Amino acid sequence: MFLALWEFEVKPGCEKPFEKVYGPEGAWARLFRRHPHYHETRLVRDSFRQNVYLTMDFWSSRQSYETFMQQHKEEYQAIDSEGQELTVSERKIGWYELVEP
Repeated sequence: MFLALWEFEVKPGCEKPFEKVYGPEGAWARLFRRHPHYHETRLVRDSFRQNVYLTMDFWSSRQSYETFMQQHKEEYQAIDSEGQELTVSERKIGWYELVEP
């Protein structure tokens, strides 16, 4: 299992539109669902900083994620542009892989 983890600081007043775009039924998840190795997207909000969110995109492998991103660059950039209107900052926290026992 692979996880792409991102942090976003959302502009004041843009929280609800952000949640619609980045949530599990939003534009990102709809795009990712085109790939059979995509599992799910989760969106969480910081309990203390109400305008800070994390997105967690779960895939079968890093390779499947990277391949998808290469194949869908234009669509990715279009959604990313929409998201930039709603955010103050975006930060890649990291790419993580499940440690197997």
